[in-house]
Amino acid sequence: MRSVFAADTVLVFGDSLSAGYGIAVNQSWPALLAERLQREKLPYQLVNASISGETTAGGRTRLPAVLERHHPAVVILALGANDGLRGLPLAESRANLAQMVRAAKATGARILLVGMRLPPNYGPSYTQGFAALFSTVAKQEKTALLPFLLEPIALDDTAYQADRLHPTAAAQPKILDHVWNSLKPLLKPR
Repeated sequence: MRSVFAADTVLVFGDSLSAGYGIAVNQSWPALLAERLQREKLPYQLVNASISGETTAGGRTRLPAVLERHHPAVVILALGANDGLRGLPLAESRANLAQMVRAAKATGARILLVGMRLPPNYGPSYTQGFAALFSTVAKQEKTALLPFLLEPIALDDTAYQADRLHPTAAAQPKILDHVWNSLKPLLKPR
């Protein structure tokens, strides 16, 4: 049972883009979010349960135990990039995301679903379908949506590490500001 004096939890549940791959963890946008919550004296603690390489299938399997352990008030669900990069079936990714949103909502948590985009070399049909699956899930499950995590840095080559996939430490504040705009309305008392 949670103490009535405990801060509510914001859970970031994502992949390497949220885990801080290739940079110091304290430079990642979720770590910067934790600092902002504290600086703005909002009654939330942050738990970053992101894992590099995670797919929606892996997340779907892992999420129930994470929800049980942390009892989040808000879940930032930022998975799907690895599904797209691997060319996994869109219907499976969509079903996995929808199931994770439903599982989080069943605990009373508010959800911010964070979308991703793919480079055009995956073909127009797949890339358009991939981008649309996030808005489809958000609309179907009636949840908040941030359409594209990397939107503020997408066309800035200097914002990426040598692998051209993962943002640099210098790009993390821009990503945080982008997430913050969609997250802030969800930071209200239960």
